[in-house]
Amino acid sequence: WDKYKAYKRIINKEQENISIYDYFIDGSGRKPRYYQQIAINRTVEAIAKGQNRILLVMATGTGKTYTAFQIIYRLWKSGTKKRILFLADRNALIDQTKRGDFKHFKDKMTVIRKKVIDKAFEIYLALYQGLTNYDEDNDAYKEFSPDFFDLIVIDECHRGSAAEDSAWRCILEYFSTATHIGLTATPKETNVVSNSEYFGDPLYTYSLKQGIDDGFLAPYKVIRVGLNIDLEGWRPDSEMRDMVGDLIEDRIYNIKDYDRNIVIDDRTKQIARRVTDFLQKTNPLDKTIVFCIDIEHAERMRQALINANPEEAQKSEKYVMRITGDEAIGKRELDNFINPEETYPVIATTSKLMTTGVDAQTCKLIVLDSNIGSMTEFKQIIGRGTRINEEYGKQFFTIMDFRNVTDKFADPSFDGDPVRVKEILEDEEFTAEDVYPEEQTVIDEVTGEEIDFKNKDDKPDYIPKIIEGGDIDNEPKGKIYVAGIDVSILNERIQYLDGNGKLITESLKEYTKKGLLKEFRSLEDFLIKWNRAEKKRTLIEELEKHGLILENLMEEVKKDLDIFDLICHVAWDKPALTRRERAERVKKRNYFSKYGDSARDVLHA
Repeated sequence: WDKYKAYKRIINKEQENISIYDYFIDGSGRKPRYYQQIAINRTVEAIAKGQNRILLVMATGTGKTYTAFQIIYRLWKSGTKKRILFLADRNALIDQTKRGDFKHFKDKMTVIRKKVIDKAFEIYLALYQGLTNYDEDNDAYKEFSPDFFDLIVIDECHRGSAAEDSAWRCILEYFSTATHIGLTATPKETNVVSNSEYFGDPLYTYSLKQGIDDGFLAPYKVIRVGLNIDLEGWRPDSEMRDMVGDLIEDRIYNIKDYDRNIVIDDRTKQIARRVTDFLQKTNPLDKTIVFCIDIEHAERMRQALINANPEEAQKSEKYVMRITGDEAIGKRELDNFINPEETYPVIATTSKLMTTGVDAQTCKLIVLDSNIGSMTEFKQIIGRGTRINEEYGKQFFTIMDFRNVTDKFADPSFDGDPVRVKEILEDEEFTAEDVYPEEQTVIDEVTGEEIDFKNKDDKPDYIPKIIEGGDIDNEPKGKIYVAGIDVSILNERIQYLDGNGKLITESLKEYTKKGLLKEFRSLEDFLIKWNRAEKKRTLIEELEKHGLILENLMEEVKKDLDIFDLICHVAWDKPALTRRERAERVKKRNYFSKYGDSARDVLHA
C-alpha cells in the first residue's frame, strides 16, 4: 500500500481516506470490471488531490453509468461530496439511470421534473431542459445557490454542453465551484467544439477495440448492399413527372439526395425486402434498429417493413414501430424495445432519437439508411449493438449498410484516442455566421428543418450537418416523390472482424482457411490435436482467440456439418459430409448391430 501511495502521489492522510473508501457491493456478486476499477480509482484519487475537471472516455456498452455510480457512491459515503447532480439531455437516460444502477440511493435520490425544486435530497438527477427555461429570470437551476452541489456528473457530455456557447453551458458555469466529471463514448473534438478544452485530456480511455478484444463487447460483421441507383446514380427521363404531376429536374441524383430531396418509393421497398430476407434467414424476432434520414423517412420505412412482413405484422401491430421524438406512441414503446424480456416491438425505425444513450442489450441488427457525416454520431449508432447479453443469445451483431457509411471504420479516428483540433486563441469570439456560413444550407439535426440565422435564438446547441449545395431558398422546397423506378441489388459485400479488430473483405471461408493452415501444418497435425483434445470445445475456443469463429463460417457454408467435417472441408477440401450423411454411412456399415434393441432404437431415432 505504501508503494501504491508513493506511485499515485497520495501524500497525506486526507487523500488516503478519500482513496481507500470501498466500492458498493449489493450481495448479487456484481463488482466493477478491471477497466471500471481503473476509471473509478483514478477519478477518486484525482479528486482527492484537488482535480475538479475530469473526462472519462469509455466505449458504449462498457458501463459508464455503473462506473459513475461507483464514483459517486465512494465520494458520497466518505463525505467528500455531500450533494451530487447527475445531468443528462434525454428522459430515457434519466429513467434508465434511476431504475438501474442508481436505485441503490433509494430515498436519498430525486429526479427534478417540471421545475419543482426540493432541497432536502442528496442525489439529484436532472435534464438540462428541466433546469433551464431559456429565460434568465426563471431558470430553475438558480433556485439552488451556486455552491449547493459538490459534484456534477455530465452524461453524454459530447452533446448539450460541449460547445462553449451552448444554451446549457450556463448550468456548469453557475455551479463552477463543484467538481465536474464528463462521461462519453465519443468525445467531440472539432474546430468549434472541444470536450478536452473544458475537462482536460481524458483521465482514462477504454475503446471499442479493447472491449471486443476483452470479450465485454459484441463483435460485428458488416453487410454492404449496393443498389443500382446508389452505385450508378439515377437520372430521370426528360419528360418524367413526379407523383403529383410536376416535371422532375433533369440531373443525376445519388445517395446524398435520396429521402432528403427526392423520395424513390421503390428504393425504400427494396431495402425493406432485403432487411426482411435477412431476418427470415436468421430470426424474424431479432431486435433491429433502422436509422433513417428524418422522421418522414422513418415513417415510410415503417410502412414498407410492415408490408414486407405481413405475417409477423398480423401477429402484433407492434412488430414494426417508428420511435422518433414526435411520436408519442412509439416513444412509450421505447422501454419495451430495450427490455430483453419483451418480444415487441421487434423493428424500430428512427432518425435521431435512438442514436445515443439507448441501452438496447439484445439488438442484433443495425440498418444504416442515413447519410451520417459525423464520426461522433457514427460511433454512437454502432454502440447500439455492442452490448452482450448471453442469457438472451446476444453475442455478436450485424450492420447492414445501404449508404457506404461503414467507410468510417477505416478512419484511424474511429477507435483512436480523441485528438484536440480546436485552436485556442486568446480573446477569440465566434459569431453565428462564423460557425454557420450563409452560403450553406444548415439543417437542424432534431427537427430536420432549415435554420434561420436572422433569428439568433434559432441556433441549436450543437453543430448541425451542413448540406453542400446552392443558395438558401426563402421557401424551402418539399421532397419530390417518384415511383415505378427499377431498383435492384447490384452487389453485396460481407466484411468480418479479424483477430486484430480490423474489418476484412475477403470471404469468411478464405479467411478461415488461411487461419486454419497457420494453426495446423497439415491434416495429420490437425487429426493428432483433435484426437488429443479432452474437450473439443477447448480447441474451438483456441481458434476463436485467433478470430476464427466457426459458428459464423457454418452460416456461410450453409450445410449441417459437424465441426470436424467443417474444418476438414474448409482447410483441406475434404468432402463436406453433413451430419445426416455421416449417420447414413454408419448405418450402412451395420455398426448398430452390436447394441441391444433399445439402444439401436435410440441411435436410429
